[in-house]
Parts: sequence; C-alpha cells; structure tokens
Amino acid sequence: MPSVEQHKVKRSGVGLRAYDRDRACEGFTLFAPLSGDGKVYLIDLDGEVALTWQMPYAPGNYGYLTERGTLFYNGKTPESSSRFISNKLWKGGALLETDWNGRVLWQVRHPDHHHDGIKLRNGNVLLICLALLPRDLIAKIKGGLPGTEHNGEMHGDYLVEMTTKGEIVWEWRAWEHLDPANDRITAVQDPREAWTHANGLAELPNGDIALSFRHISTVIIIERKTGKIIWKLGAPPLSGQHAPTPLANGNLLLFDNGPHRLDQSMPFSRVIEVELATKQIVWKYQERREYEFFSPRMSNAQRLPNGNTLICEADFGRLFEVTAAGKLVWEYVNPYFNEGPNGLNNRVFRAYRYSAEEIARAKATGNAS
Repeated sequence: MPSVEQHKVKRSGVGLRAYDRDRACEGFTLFAPLSGDGKVYLIDLDGEVALTWQMPYAPGNYGYLTERGTLFYNGKTPESSSRFISNKLWKGGALLETDWNGRVLWQVRHPDHHHDGIKLRNGNVLLICLALLPRDLIAKIKGGLPGTEHNGEMHGDYLVEMTTKGEIVWEWRAWEHLDPANDRITAVQDPREAWTHANGLAELPNGDIALSFRHISTVIIIERKTGKIIWKLGAPPLSGQHAPTPLANGNLLLFDNGPHRLDQSMPFSRVIEVELATKQIVWKYQERREYEFFSPRMSNAQRLPNGNTLICEADFGRLFEVTAAGKLVWEYVNPYFNEGPNGLNNRVFRAYRYSAEEIARAKATGNAS
C-alpha cells in the first residue's frame, strides 16, 4: 500500500507554487531555515538555488545583505543557558558578517543575545538581550497567567550596542522606560516568565531605534540621544507583532501576527503600514477569509521597489509577494525540513528580496576581498 504523507505542508506542496512574471518584482530571495543546519539560501524567482552559504552557527535565526553587499547573520551559540528559560527556540548568542564567498569578516558573541541583532550605519552592531528583572518590579507587572513566573522570576529585554571587536558602547534597559501597569502582558493566557519579549529591531534614518515587543503587543521608537521613548503603538490594533521596518515614505511596515487580538474574535495575521504621525493604518494585507493567512510567531514583510510587498509567513515556511491591491504574484514554500522541538518543520524566521544589481554588487565585493 502506498504511504500517505503525514506532514500537511509537505502534502500541500513545496518549492515554487506561483509566479506571475509580468507583475512580480525581479530579483533574488534570501532565507535561512530556522531549524536548519546553518545554511542560508539565495533563490531566483523560478525557485532555483543561486547560492548557498554555510554559516558557522547552526541553526541560526536569519541573515540579510548589508548595503555594502556582505551577509549579516544572527546565529545560535551551542551552549545551553538558563537565561532562555523554557524556550530555547529564540536563543541567539552570535552575530557575524561574511563576504560573498562566505569568508567571516568579523564576529561577536554575547550570552544574553536573542531574536535579533542589526548592523548600524556607524559600523557597530545592536543586539536584543535578555536579563532577570529586579525582584521588586515583578509584582507590579500586570497581565499574563498568574503564577507562571519562572521559579518566581521574570525576564526583561535590554539593548546592547557594541563594536565589531566586542566592545560595549551603549545599553538601554526596557524596564527603566516602560510602565508595568500600562505596558501589560496582552494575552491573559501568556506565561509570565518574560515581560516584554522583544523580537525585532530597526534603525531609522535619523538614528533612532524602532523596537518590537511581542508579549505586550507594542512597538516603540527610542530616541538615541536621550534614550526616551518618543513613539508607541500597542494593543489594539497590534497583537504579537514582529519585524518593524522603516519605509522610504517615513511610515513603518509591520507583520502583525494576531495570536490573541483584543478587538477581534479570531486569530489571524496581517501586514500593516502605519503612518507615524497619526498612528493610522494606511495600508494592509490580510486574507478575505482571515484565518487563511496566519503565523502566530516570527515573520516579516518587505516593501519592494515596484510597490509590491514580500511576506514571510514564518511558521509554514511560506514566502509570497502581493501587489498593493493584495493580489498574489509569487509564492514559494521552503522545501528544507528539519526536526525541531515540535517535530518536523520548515519555519523561516525572515526573508528578503534583492535586485540583480544588489546581488552583482555583493558578488563584486566578495570577489574583491
């Protein structure tokens, strides 16, 4: 008797699933399977692998190409750490940069690093890190499931800026700027082992920092000169969002995951563009039957040069492109499955599209190094 494929995503089909050659944005898509063996893939629009990098830390979180064409990578160091409490999926530990040929140019490690780290325009790196919260603060933090602290302790997020030689030059601690009563854990069923659970960073053109907190469904902007929070958007409309991405028009693009919405009766994901001045949603993508597009964790979106948007539906390894009107023009499902804590999966933390010109520049940089 023929066997039946038991994995739903595999059964539905992987690899290239759709391609409108006239409306898709030309280029190459970069992604790294979340539970993989440290490989980063660059594929063309036909779904063919154009290049594979092998990273020294496996599995990793994700990678992206810098403006000068190098590969920046968030890796996971192998040591186990009590800093990461019950969930090691989002542990990091290492940041590095390679040339086109995979030669490591520099790397730094930090035991508290998790989820995200970025290369700043000044050449330094900025990391999200995790630390124990002061004991006297825990009782003041509202929300979440009572009694689910980790051995009576809670963790919070802080940012670390360091040089590529590992010298720390700046720190910012979330618990010194947020209000434990108002910036509450959004979902009543979420555990209280971590308060804010930061998951995404971005540097704005003026040097300020956008930072996303999943557990409190909040995105903030930090003024670099003072460390003050100068902008904040919470729940509703947000729900467990990821990957704040500044746009050329000054707006902010977000993957709004939606696992526990305060203003809706069912969970669903959407991608939204938010105008900073008004905090209004000026564009969004979601399915007409909302539940058909959903990733409760991770994910990102990227606005492309032709006005389309590339979306990574992380939990299902689905990468797809839509027009401004929400029409799908390209779709690819990660075919690389690996064993994770919850079984076989093809999750992709984030994905990015690069033009042929950007790839050519990156290749030239690598060949010249």
